[in-house]
Amino acid sequence: MSDDSALADDAALADDAAFAEDSALADAEGVLFDLDGTLVEYERSPGQLLALAFESAGVEPFFDVAEYFDRFEDHLAPGVSIAEGRANCFAAIAADRGLDPERGRAVAEAFRAERDHARVECLPGATAALDALAADHALGVVTNGPPEMQATKLESAGLAERFEAVVFAGHDAAAKPDPEPFEVALSELGVERDRAVHVGNSLSSDVAGAHAAGLRSVWVPTADDRTPSPDPEPHHSLSSLREWARSD
Repeated sequence: MSDDSALADDAALADDAAFAEDSALADAEGVLFDLDGTLVEYERSPGQLLALAFESAGVEPFFDVAEYFDRFEDHLAPGVSIAEGRANCFAAIAADRGLDPERGRAVAEAFRAERDHARVECLPGATAALDALAADHALGVVTNGPPEMQATKLESAGLAERFEAVVFAGHDAAAKPDPEPFEVALSELGVERDRAVHVGNSLSSDVAGAHAAGLRSVWVPTADDRTPSPDPEPHHSLSSLREWARSD
């Protein structure tokens, strides 16, 4: 073996060792992922969709996407779909502006109509991280959302065959942050909770849900999710899934 080949092999082994020793993955046999905002995102941003929704509904814009994000989770509850929560959110914002709540519901319906669940793309580092993890870990998805909608995203992003378990929380089990969907996924993977981590971008759904289920949490915030004082505090955080990507 040449000196160059030996050095290359040593470097590869060092990379593998560093990856395996990542504290978030120490002793982990299974890794669960959130879907939206963690593995995939829509090709059109929420801001673009909101602008289209106002235009389509024939309503003068009366709030921006930042307010939508700030208030949306206040309108989610067990048994409330994402579309229903969005409609209730937009109606409440309209009422706060002294407008007819039905105007907000019209915008929410236009938003739903404009959103194409097949038009998604993987976030940077997602597929490379999955490639790196797959050899030594059982992989699963725990996502809040209707099965048809979320399955379309997985298929369109080329991720449908990468997971041994996919749980549509709110349908197959209770919605996150309830521990049930995490428990269902781990049962399907045959992994104990103390040997599993959950990766997601939402503090309220992913981090809180992982803690409720007894899993280690890995927070991967989007630009809109970042905060200097996350609550609940995740066990680990990544700036991007690129940190778990490695080349062969």
